[in-house]
Amino acid sequence: MYRLIFLTLVLSISANAQQNEFITDYLERLENSRKYLILVAETMPEDKYNFKATPESMSFAENLMHIGWAMDWHCQSLLGDREARDWNTDTELKVDEKSKKEMIATIDKTFDKTIEFITKFDITKLKDRLDYLGLNRTKRQILLLLTDHITHHRGQMLVYMRLNGLKPPRYILYQ
Repeated sequence: MYRLIFLTLVLSISANAQQNEFITDYLERLENSRKYLILVAETMPEDKYNFKATPESMSFAENLMHIGWAMDWHCQSLLGDREARDWNTDTELKVDEKSKKEMIATIDKTFDKTIEFITKFDITKLKDRLDYLGLNRTKRQILLLLTDHITHHRGQMLVYMRLNGLKPPRYILYQ
């Protein structure tokens, strides 16, 4: 009986340590993602922020602000308890009339809020499941989906830089 209790306790401690390690690794990766995204945003000239690869594509600026919107929605609304922003009326995380400097400051602030949320996240809930746009996903998977989403839109921004004859910053330093 004591062996079973001891084994259960050891496995529980080990699982929590692994989940905590996941959060630590995740936060390091997210911070590096922030640094690289801001460098990309700073490198693109402001007069190119409205550039679109095709008429139906998001502009460089819209991709940048969409990343902020996704961080806010994934963490504050989906994983947190806050009601989602109304895309039609909320302008905090939209391009709106923001300058390049204002957009970069908004993204930086959104990273701060996201990192603060994840730092305080209850790691015992990483295995909890919820509906993610019709898919059944764990909260751990949702955090990973968020980083994929950031990378996806940042990748579009890098292509926009190349299409405008600019050389994107080296990624290797931000891994």
